[in-house]
Amino acid sequence: MTTSASLPTDPEDAIRTGGTREGGTVTDRLIGANERYAAEFTDPGMDARPVLGVAVVACMDARLDLHDALGLELGDCHTIRNAGGVVTDDVIRSLTISQRALGTRSVVLIHHTGCGLESLTEEFRQDLENEVGQRPTWAVESFRDVDQDVRQSMQRVRTSPFLLHTDDVRGFVFDVKTGLLREIDPA
Repeated sequence: MTTSASLPTDPEDAIRTGGTREGGTVTDRLIGANERYAAEFTDPGMDARPVLGVAVVACMDARLDLHDALGLELGDCHTIRNAGGVVTDDVIRSLTISQRALGTRSVVLIHHTGCGLESLTEEFRQDLENEVGQRPTWAVESFRDVDQDVRQSMQRVRTSPFLLHTDDVRGFVFDVKTGLLREIDPA
């Protein structure tokens, strides 16, 4: 697996060491990588329907390389990521489109050990309101027990009136130290 972990994370260090275009930003580095990718890109000839008929909902944590961890290839699944991998209204929206318009039937939920949401509280919203003068309309969805949060997310999927397929919903916790998934019993 190739990672950028060894590349400079500070934009100024990246510029000095050639990690980005001269005088550029991290975004410039990403655009440069895209230009190299596009130079060798060939249309894979697939549509938006995932080959395996599965949608994976997971945390946005940069330590989770979902395709490698699950043995997935381009086109195999829909991947929906957010802070905590929490099933929010927007995740239900994406899953509904995934199922009703693009044919997925299975849902895999993946939370992970050492999640940043375990150290936040809903007080985060109050702090934001104090700082910017407006209260966020969204909940932080912080949690203390990752297993229980996976159960809650499974329940949200299983009880959504918008989803057609709720019989194959499974939840897991990814161990960021070992790379192993541990399945969570929904009960």
